Amino acid sequence: MRRLLFALLAAAPFAALAVTPNTVTLAVQNMTCPVCPITVKKALEKVSGVSAVKVDFDKKTATVTYDVDQAQPEALTKATANAGYPSTVQK
Repeated sequence: MRRLLFALLAAAPFAALAVTPNTVTLAVQNMTCPVCPITVKKALEKVSGVSAVKVDFDKKTATVTYDVDQAQPEALTKATANAGYPSTVQK
């Protein structure tokens, strides 16, 4: 029992440092074929701090989960634009 309590107390400071990820949805232009979402996803995954990307071809959106200390929406839209798919943050 003491070991469990000690382990929990030792881990507590690290839990406070954990960053809650942020999620944003981007409206993506120029996705005209089924291969386009792959390119968009790969471009977004290269942005430091991005932990998950889901691209919806039918809705022309990309939902991105990222660490706010490492990435900002501007970096995400720049990444898609550099890949040939300009995007904007959906409100």
